[in-house]
Amino acid sequence: MKALVLAGGSGTRMLPLTHTTAKQLVPVANKPVLYFGLEAIAQAGITEVGVIVGDTADEIREAVGDGSKFGLDITYIPQHKPLGLAHAVVIAREFLGDSDFVMYLGDNFIVGGITDLVENFRRERPDAQILLTRVSDPTVFGVAELDGEGRVVSLEEKPTVPRSDLAIVGVYLFTPAVHEAVRAIRPSLRGELEITHALQWLIDERRDVRSTTVPGYWKDTGNVMDMLEVNRLVLETLELRIEGDVDEESQIIGRVRIEEGSRVRRSRIVGPAVIGRSTVISDSYIGAYTSVAEDCRIEHSEIEFSIMLRGSSIVGVGRVEASMIGRNVTVTPAPAVPHAHRLVLGDHSRVQISS
Repeated sequence: MKALVLAGGSGTRMLPLTHTTAKQLVPVANKPVLYFGLEAIAQAGITEVGVIVGDTADEIREAVGDGSKFGLDITYIPQHKPLGLAHAVVIAREFLGDSDFVMYLGDNFIVGGITDLVENFRRERPDAQILLTRVSDPTVFGVAELDGEGRVVSLEEKPTVPRSDLAIVGVYLFTPAVHEAVRAIRPSLRGELEITHALQWLIDERRDVRSTTVPGYWKDTGNVMDMLEVNRLVLETLELRIEGDVDEESQIIGRVRIEEGSRVRRSRIVGPAVIGRSTVISDSYIGAYTSVAEDCRIEHSEIEFSIMLRGSSIVGVGRVEASMIGRNVTVTPAPAVPHAHRLVLGDHSRVQISS
């Protein structure tokens, strides 16, 4: 069995962060989301992995390499334009051959991995297996309709009027039967080859398409609040580990990981929280569910329930919460006079200012 991991796409819901960072490489608990998926695939006993890459191919290649650090053998498959999930299957045909495979969206996060799902699929071998979960707003997902016995009868991509609240999770399992399906469908009104259309084709052809409800927690990390929620969830599993230098005037409370080379001075850190390598924290408060990456600086400030990426600094700011701070960002107070806010913002930025 092989795996096909989708790591292309533009990440428009994460702008402006994804102007400079592949959305699959945005970190939670200081580890890229993509890594969790690759680790889950390796744990399921799959070693041959094709990775679909787009405009951020160089960044993905640099981060993942040949896959050996995950115990995987990686083959990169360029997708020159994001033309849909089914299109990814089309262009991966040579790599996939006649193997069964799991297709994993690289910005999805599933607690508990996929080992049991893969083992069940290998044992029973339906033509396709989809994962479902109940969501509050199914209009932004692919949605499945089940009959009274729980069988999949129809699928629809981002419906205006959903037939159910069962969203399709970004992990699919297929036999080679899907190759006939993706060749049979036509682009949707969005101009994409939709995997829901391919699955519907299999259903209409009376192929064996099964579904199962995700046994654990699932998130499509497509926006900031979802990223913060996944960060919170991962940090819940953290264990206390202090490898950096913490002075006697500082307090470390709960499950906190402070990595090598970091310095904490006259500060209070309440876990779960992680502080990356070579980061300096002084005269500050780091609250629960906060991930601070490497080479950051926080002085005379407070931050909680947030993600702070590499090389950024917060100095002299009263409090920051529920925020995502990109790489090499500087946050400082505005001058006392005149009483005004000075902003330098990129496209698609969002700012909330307390008056």
